[in-house]
Amino acid sequence: MKNLTITVEDSVLDWARIEAARRGTSVSRMVGDFMAEMQQREDAYERAYLAWRTDERTWRSAPPQAAQLVARSVSPVRENALNAPKSGGAA
Repeated sequence: MKNLTITVEDSVLDWARIEAARRGTSVSRMVGDFMAEMQQREDAYERAYLAWRTDERTWRSAPPQAAQLVARSVSPVRENALNAPKSGGAA
């Protein structure tokens, strides 16, 4: 393990000391855990992004016939609710 020197505002360090004591750990461990968690999140995001970028499926909209089928499946009550003007705004 390597040591790291950081510079923070006094108020931030005061908060970190109190928070570390509340959690039963050290400021050093808390910062190290935070950085490791950020690394894991970034790695997971990068893997997901690369998987998305290499996905060769096309994301085209459904053909018009499919849209008509969906429109017909909406009940008249629900359709009226969808088309009703929204209230709450200035008229």
